[in-house]
Amino acid sequence: MSSTSKRMRVLVATGAIGTAMGLVLAGCGARAGDDTAGAGSSAAAGCVDTSGDTVKLGFLNSLTGGMAISEKTVSNVLHMAADEINAGGGILGKKIKYVQEDGATDWPTFAEKTEKLLTQDCVAAIFGGWTSSSRKAVKPVVEKLNGLFFYPVQYEGLESSPNIYYTGATTNQQIIPAMDFLASKGVKTLFLAGSDYVFPRTANAIIKLYAAKLGIKIVGEEYVPLDKDDWTSQVAKIAAAKPDFIFNTINGSSNVGFIKAYYDAGLTPAQTPIISVSIAEEEAPAMGHEVTGNYASWNYFQSLKTPTNPKFIQSWKAYPNSSGVTSDPMEAAYISLYLYKALVEAAGSFDVNAVNAAAKKNTITFDAPEGKVTLDGENHHISKPGHIGRINADNQFDIVWASDKFIEPDPYLEGYDWFPADIRKQLTDAAG
Repeated sequence: MSSTSKRMRVLVATGAIGTAMGLVLAGCGARAGDDTAGAGSSAAAGCVDTSGDTVKLGFLNSLTGGMAISEKTVSNVLHMAADEINAGGGILGKKIKYVQEDGATDWPTFAEKTEKLLTQDCVAAIFGGWTSSSRKAVKPVVEKLNGLFFYPVQYEGLESSPNIYYTGATTNQQIIPAMDFLASKGVKTLFLAGSDYVFPRTANAIIKLYAAKLGIKIVGEEYVPLDKDDWTSQVAKIAAAKPDFIFNTINGSSNVGFIKAYYDAGLTPAQTPIISVSIAEEEAPAMGHEVTGNYASWNYFQSLKTPTNPKFIQSWKAYPNSSGVTSDPMEAAYISLYLYKALVEAAGSFDVNAVNAAAKKNTITFDAPEGKVTLDGENHHISKPGHIGRINADNQFDIVWASDKFIEPDPYLEGYDWFPADIRKQLTDAAG
């Protein structure tokens, strides 16, 4: 962990969980439904120029550093979506002119690039990010400057903002389905392994609460900094604990080190399977070891049978610099650009306040590869199906569990009686 990240960590003790949580990057903002119209509207909104036949959008992804293994594909699919939209006439008749920036797996860089995109490049909206730390770095900047940020990756929840739209899963659309699946498999013991930053620590605090409700015992919990890949000592503890399953909230290339240590310790999917929330079709073949037999919880898989998925896969495979496989985060990034188009067209304007008003007034939907998603105009999240996939020998996922319907977003888990209000407040305050 960098010295900057260390300085920004906040420790919160939660007695109901019985552990200290390390969380990063404070920066509280209003919930999406709060009335902040006009707040900070001068800098970004006054800079955007839509008088010509183009509109500038910003793409902000880690093209270098530990998260590049995942984020390059998100960047490329944003380019593909922009090309498709331009071929169809653009947004309100204006072609997208995108400005690509590299977040470099460095959270202060994400903040700096966000400010540049809004105040110097004068983009109408920004798309990208992956880790919650990157989103937390962007959040206070877009709120101050009244910009828009579209975030495409699953995260720990406990957040909404009038300046952020979340097209990846919140907790009740990925973590809770994963736990429901484990309970259905008769899992009694679980070991938590995560990267040392806000998403894994907050997600694991929630997992521990729900595990208690389900009668699943947590037999260990280990973290390694996001920029480190030596999991030897931590995996030795997993092997000693002999859990029924490992819940993996590791992100980026650190997963490679974790999988190596897993096999070096003699662990196998047959005896000690892993369920991950950040390993998808893109990452599976990059692990350096065969990961057949392990599991992942996502809302979208390439193997998903929907009317829109075959065309999406075909378009992506034919696109220049394509990885050749689709995945949940890149599909959610693809969704984000089309939802923005729908919002702007519903508003009849690129103005941020007009876009947010249109989100509340209209039912905004998109026939996504994962199915028809609907935007919640109050909390800026979207409905999603839940799926659990088991990795096969082709590094694709055989779907072994699916929710019976699309799951409405509940980022603050207000509909779950096992999540006490005092713990919700503590975790929300700590996450920022």
